[in-house]
Amino acid sequence: MIKYLFNLTLIISLSGFAQQKGALSEIIQSEDPKLSRVIQNVEDHELQIIYSKVIRNNGKVSFDDFQYGVDAKDYFYPASTVKLPIAVLSLEKINELNEKGFKIDRNTSYRLENDSLDHTIAGDINAIFAVSDNDAYNRLFEFLGQDYINSKLRSKGLKPVRISHRFSGEGSGDTLTRQMVFKLQQGDFKLPVTNNAKADSLELSKVIKGVGYIKNGEQVDEPFSFAFKNYFPLETQHNLMKRLYFPQLYPENEVFQLTKEDLNFLKAAMSRLPREMDYDESEYYDSYGKFFLYGDSKDRMPSHVKIYNKVGYAYGTLTETAYIQDEKNDVDFLLSASLLVNENGIFNDGVYEYEDLGIPFLAELGRQIYQMELQRKN
Repeated sequence: MIKYLFNLTLIISLSGFAQQKGALSEIIQSEDPKLSRVIQNVEDHELQIIYSKVIRNNGKVSFDDFQYGVDAKDYFYPASTVKLPIAVLSLEKINELNEKGFKIDRNTSYRLENDSLDHTIAGDINAIFAVSDNDAYNRLFEFLGQDYINSKLRSKGLKPVRISHRFSGEGSGDTLTRQMVFKLQQGDFKLPVTNNAKADSLELSKVIKGVGYIKNGEQVDEPFSFAFKNYFPLETQHNLMKRLYFPQLYPENEVFQLTKEDLNFLKAAMSRLPREMDYDESEYYDSYGKFFLYGDSKDRMPSHVKIYNKVGYAYGTLTETAYIQDEKNDVDFLLSASLLVNENGIFNDGVYEYEDLGIPFLAELGRQIYQMELQRKN
């Protein structure tokens, strides 16, 4: 009887979805096990999907958008996807500093206080997209500060959003940025330190998750709170990608103030594969940071397919936002998705179903959307 009611509920749910969501309904009802294992337990996996067809007609571009399960009030942990806006805003801030007379660029060497190593903004951005480097993100976080990040994104219509912390280590949520010193020919430029607003507790559904978590090596048998973590909803991510790749569709105050050279650099970094930056291919294979289409394979990706994206995975949540382009077949589309794969309900234990459930789902989702796009072109 219980099984019958579950199946009936699923059929009713999917029927309603098919009537409303068109292009995604076939995927949601697919019997492919890589998809169905998630779909059959969709509530547990907190699945959200956004797919945008790119419609071109007489030189004009528009989107045909499809969503499943998307609700900004349903919290998921965005993990490393927050590195995307930090990379973009870092390039924009360089341009702002130049307008104020501080002649730095993305290749200008800088050093953080109490750090013996020199870095560049360009190097940090490349590392963020090639291997999702946490230290590179943390340095750019110091460059921007929480208040700048959030106010800039919101001013461009990219909201809701709340990016509040660095990754790993003590002081990840410190409101005071570290001193950053840029090395210029005419002398050092010390970027002013900023004191940022303390993050408020998020008042969202699903911000409390699971049945336990690991703290200091011990299991705590109570749900885990994400109330002070970063908050970057899927639709905000997707809309950021639209502004990056189709800025002509938005008013000037809602797009990033980047030069053509900035955009070319950023897009190259987003699509570049780890081996193209001399990372060890046995460890950092092509799909290391690209889950859609190819995430369940360690083979080399075809050269005519470019995936401009950012993935994130932590606390059992997998997220990817991408602009995908097949230059040979004249196909392009935007796709964003997030799902939770934490069967035991324990957070911070390192036991998640990324490899056998989450990544295969995202790979197959990408493939099926891609096949739909190929058919649309033929």
